[in-house]
Amino acid sequence: MNALRGLYAITPTALCLEPSRLLAAVDAALRGGARLIQYRDKSSDPTRRLESARALRALCARHGGKLIVNDDVELALAAQAHGVHLGLDDLPLSEARARLGPDCLIGVTCQDSLHRARAASAGGADYLAFGAFFVSRTKPDARRATLALLCEARIDTSLPICAIGGITADNAGPLIDAGADLIAAAEGVFGAADVEIAARRYARCFT
Repeated sequence: MNALRGLYAITPTALCLEPSRLLAAVDAALRGGARLIQYRDKSSDPTRRLESARALRALCARHGGKLIVNDDVELALAAQAHGVHLGLDDLPLSEARARLGPDCLIGVTCQDSLHRARAASAGGADYLAFGAFFVSRTKPDARRATLALLCEARIDTSLPICAIGGITADNAGPLIDAGADLIAAAEGVFGAADVEIAARRYARCFT
């Protein structure tokens, strides 16, 4: 099974503040079929963040998933995460690659920019993230991407494409049909009453 195809579940910061709840929720998401877990924790407790990242790395390994750390290259390195996701204002891709080595997955936020996607592809990114495609509770002010952009990006690159932003199991289908390899979701998975069932609904969109 392609590790860079399927549900890409992103942890909300509020959930990260309670490590036991975080691990239980991520375990449920992985059981439901999540292929990648992004540890997105914007809090400022480095000790807890490292402990959680290491625990999530072990959990992902048991389920055959991959752990991606949001923004923080040093945390990804310390936790031996499978990869890191770089936003617009994070460490440059070239520096992250030099620090993490050739085998670490690096994803890059491209928003609605094919120019940024081309630069990231040329720079050695492993996947490209476009969005937001719909209104997002996690990032309500995010720039919007279109289905037409996604179709163009699919023609433009052979790299895996991640679609993000307000995506539900009900509206993911057209994005996958247009070429999205990964569907990213935070509240759609971890805000659900039953995380495993919510994750399974997303995962079924790929079958």
